[in-house]
Amino acid sequence: MEVFDGKKAAQEYMSKHTLAFSTPELTLMRFAFWLGDSVPDPNNDGKGIPRMMTFLTEQDFEPVLIDDDKYEPSGAVRSSANVGNAYNETQSDGKFCSECGTSLSATAKFCPECGATQE
Repeated sequence: MEVFDGKKAAQEYMSKHTLAFSTPELTLMRFAFWLGDSVPDPNNDGKGIPRMMTFLTEQDFEPVLIDDDKYEPSGAVRSSANVGNAYNETQSDGKFCSECGTSLSATAKFCPECGATQE
C-alpha cells in the first residue's frame, strides 16, 4: 500500500524555505502549492508528476481495528476493579467476573484481569 509521508515532506519543505514571518495559514497554503508543483518523474524521463507523488512510500501493515465489545488486557491494569472508574461507588452487590471470579465494580463492562465481557 502506498502511503503519503507527510512528515518527510514537511521537513524537506521547511529546510528549503524561510517562513519566519509567515502566518500559519499562509505557510500551510504555500506548502500545499509546493506539494502540487510539477517535478521530473524519476521513473519516466521527460514526464512530470506532482511533487506529492515523490513522497509516497510503500508500507506493508495491517490496519488496526478497534472493537468496543472485546477487551484484551495489556497488563497496565492489575488487580483493581476501581482503576479508571469515574464513579465513587460502594460494592454492595458483590459482583464477580463470570470467567475468573475477580471482584468487580457494579459498572464494570470488562474484567480487568481476564478481559471477559460482563453482562
